[in-house]
Amino acid sequence: MSEHAEGHSASYERIKSKKSLAEILEVATSFEQKAFEFYTDLIPKVSKNLRWLVEELAVEEQEHFALFTNLAKDPSIEEQVKQQIQTPVEDRRFSDYIQLPDLGDNIDDQAILQYAMGREDAAMKQYRELSDTTEPGAIHDLFEFLANEETKHKQELEKLYYELIHSGGPGN
Repeated sequence: MSEHAEGHSASYERIKSKKSLAEILEVATSFEQKAFEFYTDLIPKVSKNLRWLVEELAVEEQEHFALFTNLAKDPSIEEQVKQQIQTPVEDRRFSDYIQLPDLGDNIDDQAILQYAMGREDAAMKQYRELSDTTEPGAIHDLFEFLANEETKHKQELEKLYYELIHSGGPGN
């Protein structure tokens, strides 16, 4: 069958649109590690209005990294991680956030919040779709848990963004 024959490109696209759970877990682990590094690096650079939240996010992202690291060592999921699943729609955007931007030393609260909201939104959507497409078990439960966690993070950031940016600061 020629590579241009009908059916070939559709089959190739179907195969290309799938990844093993091991590959997805590897990217997610890297994402969480970079999120931890991002928030940790921001702590001394942010205003006092944001510092508490950035510190909290750094701790939570480190915990997410530990969850993935421990799961990768779990022999009970050995067969499950070989499974091929549909690559989430958000995969490219999620992967893009592994590359950390250089926000400089004089970052304004709005820029930090906008970047962090985008990061949490990509993670929330990625984990939600992964939880919807994985079989019941430890990996599904982890993706479900992380989707809920990232949703909470995003909501906290949106609330703070509204308070600081749209309302002229806390208490106004």
